[in-house]
Amino acid sequence: MQNIHTLPIEVVHLIAAGEVIDSLAAVVRELAENAIDAQATRIVISIWTDSLSVQVSDNGCGMAIADLSQAATPHTTSKINNAEDLQQINSLGFRGEALYSLAQLADLHICSRPVLEPVGYQANYDEHGNLQTSPKVVAIASGTVVTVRNLFSRYPNRLQSLPSNSQQARKVQLQIQQMAIANPQINWQVNLDNREWMTIWAGEDASEILPQIISSIQPYDLVFREFTLISITLGLPDRLSRRRPDWVKIILNGRGITFPELEQTILSSLERTIPRNRFPVCIVSLNLPCDRIDWNRHPAKAEAYIQNLGDIQTQLKDCITESLKVSESSSQINYGSAANELLKTAERKTSYLIPAKRENFNQPNLSLKAIAQVLDTYILAEHSGGLWLVEQHVAHERVLFEQIETQWQIVTIEQPILLKQLSDDAIDRLQALGIEIEAFGNNLWAVRSLPEILIGHEDCAVILQEMSHLDDPTMARATAACRSAIRNGTKLEMSTIRDLLWQWQQTRNPHTCPHGRPICLAIDESDLARFFRRNWIISK
Repeated sequence: MQNIHTLPIEVVHLIAAGEVIDSLAAVVRELAENAIDAQATRIVISIWTDSLSVQVSDNGCGMAIADLSQAATPHTTSKINNAEDLQQINSLGFRGEALYSLAQLADLHICSRPVLEPVGYQANYDEHGNLQTSPKVVAIASGTVVTVRNLFSRYPNRLQSLPSNSQQARKVQLQIQQMAIANPQINWQVNLDNREWMTIWAGEDASEILPQIISSIQPYDLVFREFTLISITLGLPDRLSRRRPDWVKIILNGRGITFPELEQTILSSLERTIPRNRFPVCIVSLNLPCDRIDWNRHPAKAEAYIQNLGDIQTQLKDCITESLKVSESSSQINYGSAANELLKTAERKTSYLIPAKRENFNQPNLSLKAIAQVLDTYILAEHSGGLWLVEQHVAHERVLFEQIETQWQIVTIEQPILLKQLSDDAIDRLQALGIEIEAFGNNLWAVRSLPEILIGHEDCAVILQEMSHLDDPTMARATAACRSAIRNGTKLEMSTIRDLLWQWQQTRNPHTCPHGRPICLAIDESDLARFFRRNWIISK
């Protein structure tokens, strides 16, 4: 072991640079964040993978010649002044490390013109962040153009450890997408290796940006809700889910971050609304007071500390619950019912005068008229805006599930039910549900109490076996609801149909069953008009 000693200054600089800049995506992140801090509304990014070069142009406020002269020297920034300011960070950048690190790692050039100045200036920097020559006058539009050429050319070991060009491009793409979602007010134009690559137009909120990024997502698949401190862009569970949780995102004061605690809150709040082994689309944007946030958790500010996190988690759960109750007054046009997709083949190019609304299946004052049972499986109902086709089993499953979630009743039974070959874990799971179970001979167990919903059920033993395999008590209760619900293929009296429709409309989440299956197919009046090529308004 060597004695403790001070590192050479060049080693200190090398380590510091590596903390912030480790890839093309990191270059894009730092330069784009500077542009956002400069109030840019248009950002143009050009990337050359072979030479590892990046150019970022913006129409922000620009820098004067005095600022250009010291922009790339160590720890220089216009965004904080003293230690107290670290408790009031309201910008994306503040450490004064990015441009200095880029000067160390690459050839750095900046052209900038303040909004009120007639000309701009170009500055070229050496590897210490100092000006190579005095800034020279250039004719550019107001804003800033930063060019970074030959990244890591001075550090061959870094070059050898970089991923492939395609992998680097993918990281850049994800970085830009995340910044666009976090800052919907900005237009983005991205060029890759001298060709147009991505264009993302500005929007009011993330619900207008996400469909531009993922072509399979349509605006009508999303709902945007704004609350105190929190806004949510949520994929409607009966229309949208993903194989991976790649679009469960947290935006904190304009920056996308990794926050496992809040991501888990989102997943647990939505897990009963989407199909099994699928994940929601949910972008949560937090707008918190600066003094509740500590950004000094990660060199690239990809993580943060939040004071009173438990309060935010509770509020987030409530906001997600409210977001699932899509407002009847939503002004977004619903081109997206499944029926609309089916009817597209008959649509002709014309303007239809009947407005469509996003469906809200639990409108309290909606007059719903049961028309018929179709194929002993679906209920056809009419309302003022069109037709609903409701699957009777999943609608009843949703009703039962919410009832037993509110009041899970365990009832003692006179004649025990015998189960075979239960593991210790299976017994523990049943007991955790409140079910009384005890050994009853060789590989036999006697169940002496049951959930009230299963009393008299002919398949009670089978259902208990299924429930004993589920680690999650909520999922076990969902199984009890599913197995107790009206089966498809069962003929129903009209009075039963009316009662079921009314009960379903009162549920908190009428869109999906507890396992995530859609309950209702909505056919709006505009869908019918489109199919029959009708473009006049029917008088009410």
